[in-house]
Amino acid sequence: MNYLWMAMIGFLGGIAGGIFGVGGGIIFVPLMVLILRFDPHLAIGTSLAVIVPTALAAAFRNFHAGMIHWPTVIILTLFAILGSWTGAGLSLKIDAANLKRFYAIFLMLLSLKMFFQK
Repeated sequence: MNYLWMAMIGFLGGIAGGIFGVGGGIIFVPLMVLILRFDPHLAIGTSLAVIVPTALAAAFRNFHAGMIHWPTVIILTLFAILGSWTGAGLSLKIDAANLKRFYAIFLMLLSLKMFFQK
């Protein structure tokens, strides 16, 4: 394993998460697949485990800045738990090659929408 690459991926994902509020998975998963040659399932699982403490660190800073809307946190959390449990189960049923393709399509569509949205 190349620990320098891991450190750089982690730092870049942390910056993206802190600045844009995106899950580090948008950075972590593609880079672990491309650079570290992880299977997509392993990259997704690893990313999810990393996101928990990094999201807490960023949320802590935003909490102190008064930038958290708690009613939304409660509702989103309840439904996100249900959705993530379901999504993880579906992900594990998709073969690695198709999972990589679906993830790439998702990122492209999301990027295009954000780029052209007014």
